[in-house]
Amino acid sequence: MNRTNSSSVLLRGVNLSRHWGGVVALHQVSLELVRGSIHAVIGTNGAGKSTLINVLSGECAPSEGAVELMGQDVTRWSQPKRARAGLGRSYQRNTIYPSFSVLENCRLAAQAAHQSPWRWWQSARSCKVSNGIAQEVMARCGLTPLQQLQGGLLSHGQKRQLEIAMCLATQPQVLLLDEPLAGMGAEETERMLELLNQLKADHAVMLVEHDMDAVFRIADQVTVMVNGSVIASDTPQAIRSNPQVQSVYLGEHA
Repeated sequence: MNRTNSSSVLLRGVNLSRHWGGVVALHQVSLELVRGSIHAVIGTNGAGKSTLINVLSGECAPSEGAVELMGQDVTRWSQPKRARAGLGRSYQRNTIYPSFSVLENCRLAAQAAHQSPWRWWQSARSCKVSNGIAQEVMARCGLTPLQQLQGGLLSHGQKRQLEIAMCLATQPQVLLLDEPLAGMGAEETERMLELLNQLKADHAVMLVEHDMDAVFRIADQVTVMVNGSVIASDTPQAIRSNPQVQSVYLGEHA
């Protein structure tokens, strides 16, 4: 792996491996996430993509290797501690609160990152900081007109937008997004791609995605995984023309 300017690398995985008994989910995986760039990770089911996100985010510990967040070794840090240090992630399945409004979902996420337990007498609704952050992320994700609507009543694409808004409410510098385009129609996909393009200016973004057309449109770097290992990591153009990638994964997409 070629090392980029260390000042621009916000998250780095170094020789990451993860074993469960005799099962190897990750084997010596290294990658760097750079501010201003979208790094897509692709591979068939079982390639190790979600395990990689889980290791990077702190949801599970690596069997070997290290994770560095903004130059600091966070390999043994918990997921909440990494989140407070600037690492945000989304999941394959929606993790919103369906009975709460869009505004309440975003405000709760902001409060999680800016807790004030000593202000037990103050209503959460009156917290200027969390309300301000909620309004900011709703505007950024195009959700302001829907802020009073219950989360469960949103369309699938709007729920994915809300999940990203909730992630942004924790004010991360690194975004790990697990299949944000899954199940979307063409119009919803376009809105999400536009949002991701806007977000990359201020963040380092890792995108795990199966929609190859979207990946090649939006990614600056593509890493291809097979059976827990990286077989190629390069620009979209180089990946598209890589014979090994074509034979094991891209097929008709190449």
